[in-house]
Amino acid sequence: MPASNKSRARFKERAELLDFLLEVSTATGETLDLERLLTRVTEIVTKVIPSDLFAILLYNEKLRGLRIVHSVGHRPEIVRNLVISLGEGLTGVAAETRQPVMTGDVRGDTRYLSALDAVRSELAVPMMARGKLVGVIDAQSTTPNAYSDYDSSLLQLIAARVGFAVANARLYHRVVRQNQMMRTLASTGQEFASILALDELLRKIAEILRGLINYDAFSVLLVDEERQVLRHKFSLRYDQRVELDNVPLGSGITGAAAASRESVKVNDTTVDPRYIASHPGVQSEVAVPLIHRGRVVGVLDLESERLGFFTEDHVKTLSLLAPQIVTSLENARLYEEIAAREQRMDQDLRAARKMQKVLLPRTAPAVEGLEIALGARPAREISGDIYDFFERSGGRLLLCFGDSSGKSAAAALYGALVTGLLRSLAASEKRPAELMALLNEAVLERKVETKYVTLMLALWDPSARTFTLTNAGNTLPMVCRKGELIEPHVEGVPVGLLEDREYDEVVFQAQPGDVIALYSDGVQDQLAPCDPCEQPKDYGTKRLGRLLRKNAARPAAQIVGAVFSDLDKFAAGTPITDDQSIIIMRVR
Repeated sequence: MPASNKSRARFKERAELLDFLLEVSTATGETLDLERLLTRVTEIVTKVIPSDLFAILLYNEKLRGLRIVHSVGHRPEIVRNLVISLGEGLTGVAAETRQPVMTGDVRGDTRYLSALDAVRSELAVPMMARGKLVGVIDAQSTTPNAYSDYDSSLLQLIAARVGFAVANARLYHRVVRQNQMMRTLASTGQEFASILALDELLRKIAEILRGLINYDAFSVLLVDEERQVLRHKFSLRYDQRVELDNVPLGSGITGAAAASRESVKVNDTTVDPRYIASHPGVQSEVAVPLIHRGRVVGVLDLESERLGFFTEDHVKTLSLLAPQIVTSLENARLYEEIAAREQRMDQDLRAARKMQKVLLPRTAPAVEGLEIALGARPAREISGDIYDFFERSGGRLLLCFGDSSGKSAAAALYGALVTGLLRSLAASEKRPAELMALLNEAVLERKVETKYVTLMLALWDPSARTFTLTNAGNTLPMVCRKGELIEPHVEGVPVGLLEDREYDEVVFQAQPGDVIALYSDGVQDQLAPCDPCEQPKDYGTKRLGRLLRKNAARPAAQIVGAVFSDLDKFAAGTPITDDQSIIIMRVR
């Protein structure tokens, strides 16, 4: 039975037709979800107007053509790629003339666009709303003369109702998308700002944009001015990370966006000579420049496999997001630069630490009449404390112990300069006071602003059992003798501050069993935890003296260990704020 007879058989009475139209009105009015609406319309129409191919095409003003948005029987590639211009094919004619078009034998109709070789009949009816074209409902059959004027009139009645419903659904969808965009814009700035890892930030940007614009490929390209290219920093295709070649500045659609400092939207990449293929199947693209403080730093690029997919609304959305994106990218880039710089500094400091371990003695030399032990721990990677031993004739030993101003690498380098100069001068066999004066002049010849060294020189003579001491602003030695504390007094100006300095010298007569402690100010200045309202409490010399008296009978190395253990107990987790070095000498 012909399809037209079926439709006429259904509505024998006017009331049945009215009931059917009421069903159409109800179906088109119960939802604003476009996909659900078109599915329901397709179910209703194909019941009364049977077809082998059925499609609902909507008009795209930007493309000035029709695209299939819902279909039955059409091949997927046709649905995905076909754009029918006004006046092209039977559907294009129906859209252009705003009148139904019907043919009983497409083989004799030159307007027919072949969708299936077996098709013989076609009926296309335009959908209108408020005087504007919305789209076309198209039915095709493999039966010749399958459709009648009655079918055309019935489909026009359906189209009149569907047209308004589709227009309302599209308007609702646009409003929802705009609201979603505004909510996203309100939240993205803070969300982007909270991410400093560049790769994580780019993934987040891709994720948020996918929620706004259903792209197929996403890329962020950054300007490399030295190489004069747009460097692919991050690219996704269907949420999968891909690696792409760099693009010369000025080339491609991304290069055009960077050069013009304006967004570039391409509806059909196949006819745009600027297009550089990066992903297979791409048919439309939009590129938005990323501008920071008046300078183009990169380009945000989206691609789609659908022809003319990107709209002006998409461009506006991307343009509004671009300033937030570029600010966050710059913050993340600076964070990465700082992190990389810190990593290089850490590597340099570790290398300097290794070198310092070579330069500074690890153990004290064996010397007649003395048992010597030393220990040191820096506040940072490397120490500014100085200590060294120089052997002299007659079994004598010259010991230097001091502290370079400042901390870490600068202090360590300056300290290495001073000890290097001292090593060259120590061979002269001069007395400690003379040697200190010579050292001061040598350092001033290489003067570094705000840099100086506090230093103690002690010359041990085992035959006389004496220490000859000279001091340049360093902490005074502490001597424990038979449970009593003695502090030999000698003062002087730090090395590297003033010219033409002369230094005093004192001779300390040692006795067997004396324990002599040389310590840096980082020992006595170590802080303990305290309440914010209380005055900070430091380790001090009194506590050090009590510890020396308590441990005076122990070997020198054990006394060094006892000092550090007591310091840690006192600090109770408080960080070391200054280098801590100590030398313990026991007179045999």
